[in-house]
Amino acid sequence: MLALSAAVSGAAAAEALSGHDGLLGGPSETLTNTLPWRDGLADAPEAASAGNWRYLNGAEVGFLTAAVDRLIPADPTGPSASEAGVVVFLDRQLAGDYGNGAHFYLQGPWQKGDTTQGYQSRFTPAQFYRHAISAIGQAVGKSDNGKVFKDLSADRQDALLKQMETGDLKLDGPITSKAFFTMFLQNVLEGYFSDPIYGGNKGGAAWAMIGFPGAHYDYSEWVTAYNQRIPVPMVGLRGRLAWSRS
Repeated sequence: MLALSAAVSGAAAAEALSGHDGLLGGPSETLTNTLPWRDGLADAPEAASAGNWRYLNGAEVGFLTAAVDRLIPADPTGPSASEAGVVVFLDRQLAGDYGNGAHFYLQGPWQKGDTTQGYQSRFTPAQFYRHAISAIGQAVGKSDNGKVFKDLSADRQDALLKQMETGDLKLDGPITSKAFFTMFLQNVLEGYFSDPIYGGNKGGAAWAMIGFPGAHYDYSEWVTAYNQRIPVPMVGLRGRLAWSRS
């Protein structure tokens, strides 16, 4: 019985191998001295690209572009946040599951929580950004003779961002400037240092700035190589950043 079972199992396995090429939904194919895949047949993940805003409107893009560049301005070590594609990153995130709060608990009660309790708003992140940016625009218009944030001097923009950070910029509505600034700063950092597939860190510039070669499968030989640059090509989730795809 054991021999018969082994023979049946072996025959079933051989039939399955000869009847399918290892790719879900692929054509039937017999495999002989080869691997069950071919270069270029796997689906390459889609990469976010600039243009065609999916969530943000023109006023929001203007505010965010100016604001992110005050948080991370360009200097000799690296690009500004907007040059690195952070606004594209924000737009794509707000248009997707993050912006829709797919993994957030958004049901009541909506009492004021402690800072250690995480996100405590009834709004999805996308709604949170929209309400906050609109309220900031109204507050800036009142305090700066009808001007918009992007048209103010760099010093004035910095002063307003500091007011947001401390919560001293008072906004109409349920969202405080401090709550927005906390989320905004976190998202800007995520976008600046994210894998380029998400729209930020354009060309891997932020990784190059800090000497991070990207999503390599194994860094074990470099664990104890303190203060040494890792001499391997930069690679992202779509492969090496220098590769081109047709």
